[in-house]
Amino acid sequence: MKIRKNSLVAAGVALAFGLAFTVPVNAEVFTDADLKKYQEEFDASVKRGDDLSHGGIKGNNVACAQCHPNGANMHPETYPKYQKQLGKVSQFYEMVNWCIENLLEGKPLKADDPAMIDLIAYNVWERRGVPLAPGKH
Repeated sequence: MKIRKNSLVAAGVALAFGLAFTVPVNAEVFTDADLKKYQEEFDASVKRGDDLSHGGIKGNNVACAQCHPNGANMHPETYPKYQKQLGKVSQFYEMVNWCIENLLEGKPLKADDPAMIDLIAYNVWERRGVPLAPGKH
């Protein structure tokens, strides 16, 4: 019982000490100009992704939009999830690359490739308002 009391006292002192010396966190304040700039950059990314989806990916002249008009049946809001084609729990960009390699016969994109980011931005934008549902098939 003595050990338990000592542990509780030590925990209480540590908590009080921690609360007494916490540094307030100041969140960054965004101006209207900041928000406008960020929205314009996102909108430009969505537009580039739309262009890529409609034939901007080099391969066999098949376009993403032929199977997925307006990003249909892509469901980026359900990732990460088990993807049968890949045989594992995957991220959305991995499934996009599967389509690029296997259906478009193109070269895969790195996750941080600007073209991949634009494709993802476009598909997420098309699904705006749909609740997140990771793992849903």
